[in-house]
Amino acid sequence: MTKFILWLILLFICWPMAIAALLLYPFIWVLLLPFRLVGIAVDGVFDLIKAIFKLPSKILKGA
Repeated sequence: MTKFILWLILLFICWPMAIAALLLYPFIWVLLLPFRLVGIAVDGVFDLIKAIFKLPSKILKGA
């Protein structure tokens, strides 16, 4: 909702820039999608490494 309100303010202040932002948003989203996927993959790898390092302490704690 706040993005929409900010867009309406931009539309009121400078309507050509608001229309350009509205038209370019899908292209920018598609352009940034691979970076989001890489971020998700890297986050998963870091979680896996953290789980591997914490595994011995979890095993000893459970015994």
